[in-house]
Amino acid sequence: MMGQCDSRFSSRGHLTRTTIIIMPSTLKLNAVAFISPQNHPILIRTFSKQDENTIKYHYIAHTSLDIIEERANMTGKLGDCYLGLLYSMEDVAVYGYITPLKVKIVLALALSDAVVKDVEVIMLFKAMHMAYYSAISNPFLRLESSMDSSIDQSPHILVGSPKWKNFRKRVDEIARTLGTS
Repeated sequence: MMGQCDSRFSSRGHLTRTTIIIMPSTLKLNAVAFISPQNHPILIRTFSKQDENTIKYHYIAHTSLDIIEERANMTGKLGDCYLGLLYSMEDVAVYGYITPLKVKIVLALALSDAVVKDVEVIMLFKAMHMAYYSAISNPFLRLESSMDSSIDQSPHILVGSPKWKNFRKRVDEIARTLGTS
């Protein structure tokens, strides 16, 4: 079944309704990573049943950054957020997406014999992007700067804090709707 996205925007461009996504069941999501424009991990969420694979997905997220930067520089100002298949490793295929504000989203999908359609992956990225956008659009959540301001002036999002639980829940809902491995 093909996914559907129902979102409405007000005349000012603000999201006025929650996005509803129905995802196809051919994809198996193993992990998702949100990475800041300064290449700091915002959220790395794993959906595999084995806890020992958690470090593997951190490694995958960090190794994909060079490829994302290279592809983003090649596309220039074309505005295409979807970067396609970055690489495959062992039992996962890694896909990349970069938002207009340079937040990088990395998906690790389980390799299978089924054909993976770009349209399905793009829908998944857009759902993840909307979850992130909705979270940072909340005026009551605070972006906190790093403790050592001499090293980095960029804000670090404290996604692990209880205030960000709705963002984590939304990412988990998207993964559950898709069907995790």
